[in-house]
Amino acid sequence: MEREISVSEFSAALLAIAQPLAAFDMPLLDAHGATLAENIYAGERLVLKSGSRIRSTQIGLAASIGLNRLPTRPHPRVVVISAGDDLVEPGQKLRDHEDEFETNSWMLTTAVKEAGAMGYRVHTIPENSEQLRLIIEDQLVRADLIVISGESHDESFDLITSTLQGLGEVESVIPKLTDAGRHNFGTIGPDKTPVITLPGDPIAAYLSAEIFVRPMIRTMLGAVNIHRNILQAQLTSPVESKAGYTSLIRATLTSGAQLTVTPLPEQELLSTLSDAQGLIALPADSTGAKAGDLVDVMVLERNH
Repeated sequence: MEREISVSEFSAALLAIAQPLAAFDMPLLDAHGATLAENIYAGERLVLKSGSRIRSTQIGLAASIGLNRLPTRPHPRVVVISAGDDLVEPGQKLRDHEDEFETNSWMLTTAVKEAGAMGYRVHTIPENSEQLRLIIEDQLVRADLIVISGESHDESFDLITSTLQGLGEVESVIPKLTDAGRHNFGTIGPDKTPVITLPGDPIAAYLSAEIFVRPMIRTMLGAVNIHRNILQAQLTSPVESKAGYTSLIRATLTSGAQLTVTPLPEQELLSTLSDAQGLIALPADSTGAKAGDLVDVMVLERNH
């Protein structure tokens, strides 16, 4: 039976199982995009700081002081599994009205890559728990984290839950996030690999990936900043929120003397995910905000 859990409590539980990966020396080009695990000095001068993302300029600086390797925390290997017998691969034909194109694994695999992970996509149509178990066990050998989603109407959730609970210590929860749905989390397999399952609805899955999965990946990377940047912006139109629940509202941003944020219409449409430049974050103790109010906005790294 699932229990309700606050967003902050769920986030803390997930970060507790997402430990930084062991550091090792990597060749300069391979280290690109990873996280520096130690301070780097040129003589007594600190030139590269631990926890920094290794970009082209850091590679150049390392080379300029004679280094051909850097101590790094590697990119986490994240396996994204979609499971459901009504999911059809894009490019194929839907068989009947109950079928739907498989969306989540494509979106989530690229989302984990954007967070700094190596993403591996697996689409499966298991007929029973044993088939799904074999698929998950097969992926454990290459996974630092496993992310699983099912069908949008969540009929596959019970199959996924029972399978995971047979593989390790896994709990089912419902985060107090508007329209979030059911989640599982815990560790499975001989190495106690972290696992999280997301709702089948693509919008709910993406929002959960942003606020739950992305910080797990950034923690595994050893990054200093694990969350998206939060800015305050002036609201151009009113928004509502369910009391006791955190809300994330897709919106666009407009620069000026005062940064403004405009909620996108038709929040139920998947297109709002690609149109959004930020997420208006309303805390659980809020029931909404009116035009002119300053609100917190989680800024998404997108250029429009």
